[in-house]
Amino acid sequence: MSLLKRIEQQSQQQKAESTTSKLEELRVKRQPVPTAPEARLSDIKSRIQERLVAELDPRADIFSNTEEVKQTIEELFQSILEQENIVLSRTERTRLFDQIVDEILGYGPLEPLLEDPTITEIMVNGPKRVYIERNGKIQRTNIEFEDEDHLRRIIDRIVSPLGRRVDESSPMVNARLPDGSRVNAVIPPISLVGPALTIRKFAKTPLQVEDLIRFGSITPEAVEFLRACILARLNIIISGGTGSGKTTLLNVLSGFIPNDERIITIEDAAELQLRQEHVVTLEARPPNIEGKGQITIRDLVINSLRMRPDRIIVGEVRGGEALDMLQAMNTGHDGSLTTCHSNSPRDTLARIETMCLMAGMELPLRAIRQQIASAIDLIVHQERMRDGTRKVVSITEVQGMEGDVIVLSDIFTFEQTGIEDGKIIGRLKPTGIRPKFMDRIEAAGIKLPPDIFGVSVRFR
Repeated sequence: MSLLKRIEQQSQQQKAESTTSKLEELRVKRQPVPTAPEARLSDIKSRIQERLVAELDPRADIFSNTEEVKQTIEELFQSILEQENIVLSRTERTRLFDQIVDEILGYGPLEPLLEDPTITEIMVNGPKRVYIERNGKIQRTNIEFEDEDHLRRIIDRIVSPLGRRVDESSPMVNARLPDGSRVNAVIPPISLVGPALTIRKFAKTPLQVEDLIRFGSITPEAVEFLRACILARLNIIISGGTGSGKTTLLNVLSGFIPNDERIITIEDAAELQLRQEHVVTLEARPPNIEGKGQITIRDLVINSLRMRPDRIIVGEVRGGEALDMLQAMNTGHDGSLTTCHSNSPRDTLARIETMCLMAGMELPLRAIRQQIASAIDLIVHQERMRDGTRKVVSITEVQGMEGDVIVLSDIFTFEQTGIEDGKIIGRLKPTGIRPKFMDRIEAAGIKLPPDIFGVSVRFR
């Protein structure tokens, strides 16, 4: 390349750079106030929160004066933006203000998920991975926490009002939100991915029996049968896997209990939403920081017998309290309800046997089975199907003992007829067998039509 050509190319390059520089100067002149980039929004939010904490009266109850706090947040928000000459778009301003309000008065990044009625479960696997369950399917969200400390603050905000704690000495905790949603939190060193949080959301408005029928979870005939069993004071266990809808079904069935009966509910973390007036809710208590003061489900079951209950409802049996629950059912507290994790009605009995052995009593297996056969009248088994729907798949009578075996008889079973557009098609159908406890239902003044059981009219 000749010297003349190189000089010409350098001249053209210098002209281009000069033009770019002038355009940049003009652009800056046309924009006297710098626009806040996305990276600075988090910093702005942190500063506003710090100033808000410094200005709020530490003795004030901010949750009882939410409107005043919101007004204070908005004033500080506007003040900082003006002082630092920061321009935000309407969308950025609204989003940042909502985030700050959620951080101070709510549960931070979880607030939009908690407000979404279509979400049934929230799963946080460390600060950067948040999953949800919608329509029975799990999917990842784009929501993130700032860091592990941010997630820990949200967990502490959930458990602190309940008098519970989560720290290295007690790295697991069960709690609930004000709306009754179930919360479980696990932190390091137990969790190797950072703090893990699981929230089982409850509907703002408790589901009614009509909703379950509309969802296809149960049939009107099965509901009428279960209503008769509740009124006739039969002892019922609702079984199923995790997330199969046991607590929801227990809530619905408890609605059939008459208002003039005294009900004692016992739970590890209060979730039940009974609508009757005469209800006493008991909740287990974990040990304090010194390892003392623990009140277990078993302690509460034993104590409830001294509280003159008409019915005892245990949210879930998972240990030695199963033996005390059976004792209560066998000593005049008919009509009791509880739930149990299992894969089938037969597995439910096996689990209860195991839990009774966990009570520490050296009882022969036959004696435990006799207690089970005498105490439990009905097992309602529910499953979460492959398509994400939750359905009652069997209603089974516990008929008694034959030798060393507890005899079960299916009254209703789910019959799958196919799959359409990924949805399971089927119906809970009667087997044609009338339960042996029909005399107790009739003694309660309840007449069930024979077609509920799929039998002919000759049984009238």
